[in-house]
Amino acid sequence: MKVLIVGSGGREHAIAWSVAKSENVDKIYCAPGNAGIAEYAECVSIGAMEFDKLVAFAKEKEIDLTIIGMDDPLVGGVVDAFEKEGLRVFGPRKNAAVLEGSKAFSKDLMKKYHIPTAAYENFDNAEAALAYLETAKFPIVLKADGLALGKGVLICNTLEEAKEGVRSIMLDKQFGSAGNRMVIEEFMTGREVSVLSFVDGKTIKTMTSAQDHKRAMDGDRGLNTGGMGTFSPSPFYTEEVDAFCKKYIYQATVDAMRAEGREFHGIIFFGLMLTADGPKVLEYNARFGDPEAQVVLPRMKTDIIEVMEACIDGTLDEVNLEFEDNAAVCVVLASEGYPVKYEKGFPIDGLEEFKKHDGYYCFHAGTKFEGDTIVTNGGRVLGVTAKGKDLKEARANAYAATEWVSFANKYKRNDIGKAIDEA
Repeated sequence: MKVLIVGSGGREHAIAWSVAKSENVDKIYCAPGNAGIAEYAECVSIGAMEFDKLVAFAKEKEIDLTIIGMDDPLVGGVVDAFEKEGLRVFGPRKNAAVLEGSKAFSKDLMKKYHIPTAAYENFDNAEAALAYLETAKFPIVLKADGLALGKGVLICNTLEEAKEGVRSIMLDKQFGSAGNRMVIEEFMTGREVSVLSFVDGKTIKTMTSAQDHKRAMDGDRGLNTGGMGTFSPSPFYTEEVDAFCKKYIYQATVDAMRAEGREFHGIIFFGLMLTADGPKVLEYNARFGDPEAQVVLPRMKTDIIEVMEACIDGTLDEVNLEFEDNAAVCVVLASEGYPVKYEKGFPIDGLEEFKKHDGYYCFHAGTKFEGDTIVTNGGRVLGVTAKGKDLKEARANAYAATEWVSFANKYKRNDIGKAIDEA
C-alpha cells in the first residue's frame, strides 16, 4: 500500500520510521517532510494546511492511507476534506479534534461528564478575567483557548503576574487568535505523566506511558517549549494509577465525545497530573505528542498500520497492542536561544553514526537539505533517542549519543529523565 504522512517534525519522522517497518507498506510520501524523513519517504512540497493540494496529491498518487501528524490541520478539518473525497485518512474529524482545539470545550466536557480535572472558569473578555483574578488563589494557571504550539500556558504566582498574563494573551494577542478566549484554572501539584491512546470511536487502547520536559532550561526553568525531551515508561504511572484512569478518565472521555455526537477516531493524548487527590486531566491532544512519539513508537511491537486501520474501521477491540519491556529516553538538541530567537542554516555532522548502533535513533525536528548537506532549520533540531533495559541505562545511552552529533549553536537540557533517580 501507499501511505502519505502530513507534517514536518520529529513526531512525523518517528511515524515515518514506524510506518516503514510495516510489511503492508510499499511506498511512503510526506508533505512537506524534512531531511530525516527523506530517508524513508519521498518528500513533497505541500504545506500541512494546503488541504486542496493534499487531497489532489492523494488522488493523483492513489494513496491508500493518509496519516495526519499535526494539530493545526486536524483542528482545521483536513480529515473531513479527505473523507468528503472518499479518501482513507487517520485522525479525528474537525468536530472531534476540538478536544484539543479548544481548551474551554475540553474543560466543559470534563465538567459535564465528571472526568477529574482542575477547577476552572472560561473567559471571553479581558475585563471579566481581570476581575476574577482579584478573588483567586495563587499560584494560578492561564491557558489560551486555542492552539499555541504548546506554549499558550502561563503559571502565575502573583496577582500582578496574572494580570500581565491576561493582557498578553487576550489584549496583546501574544498567541494570536488562540487568545480570543481563555481558561483560568487552579494550579495543581504532582507528577505529570503523558499517556497516548488509539481510539476507534468506541474502544480505546492506551500506549505505554511517557513523561515530557517542557521548560527550556535545566531544573524546569525558563520558558515553555514544544518539549525538550522525554522518557518512557514513567515510573510514577503505577498499576493503581492505570486502573483509576481506565475507570474514570480514558473510556469516560471516549464515551463523552460519542455522546456529544463527536465520535473520535485517531489518537487521544492524555496529559495527566498525579495529584494528592488522585490523577486529573491537565489537557487533551488529538494526535501523537512531540517528543512523546519518539520514545513510545520505538517501543511499540504491533504494526502501526494495522492499528491505524482498525481505528478507522472501528475494529480496535480485535487488535493486541504490545510494547517492549524496556525503556527509552529522548534528548532534544535545539538551537541556542529557542524558543525566543535563534539562528538557522548550520551544517549538522555525525548523523551517520546512528546507523551503526541498534537501539539508537535520531529523529529530525527542524532540518532541511542545502544541496547534499543537512542543515538546521528550526528551534528544535533533533530528537536523540536511545533504548535500554531500564530508564537509567536508556538515559545514559541517549546522552552519550548526543555527543555523536555537532552543529553550531547546539543546545540541550542536561537533566532529561533526572526524575528517574527519585522514583
